[in-house]
Amino acid sequence: MIDFILNNGGLIFAVIGMALVVAIPGYNSGVGVGMVGEAASGLIADEPEKFGKSLLLQMMPASQGLYGFVIAIMTLGRLYTGMPLQEGLFIFVACLPMTIVGGPTALAQARVAVAGIQLLARNEQEMTKSIIYAVMVETYTLLAFVSSIIMLNAVVF
Repeated sequence: MIDFILNNGGLIFAVIGMALVVAIPGYNSGVGVGMVGEAASGLIADEPEKFGKSLLLQMMPASQGLYGFVIAIMTLGRLYTGMPLQEGLFIFVACLPMTIVGGPTALAQARVAVAGIQLLARNEQEMTKSIIYAVMVETYTLLAFVSSIIMLNAVVF
């Protein structure tokens, strides 16, 4: 068992990091896009001309899933058979910022976007403010995304 871990553990940990950085932000982005879509559908039933503006708000929680996918692609480029355990653990840890922050921020951004849909229903001229509120949540996702990128590129084994 110890030989298996020493010979394959690096690759296993790196792949686990890669899987998590896709799965957690991706899942929560899907849930978030669904939440905003439900709210937008109610609006569109009464005011179909607001489809384009509501679609913009609906797309915002999808970004976390996309950022996680980019980190996974970057991780994929670093995988190889016989990867040392230390390197695999490093890659696993490098995936954590986007994994941990991406999920909750997708849901938080969705809640802000749902409130933006409600604002759009009442006062279309205030749409820009709704977008700004949702983008503020994105700021923290971007910090995690950049942190994961920096860590993945920081150390060469």
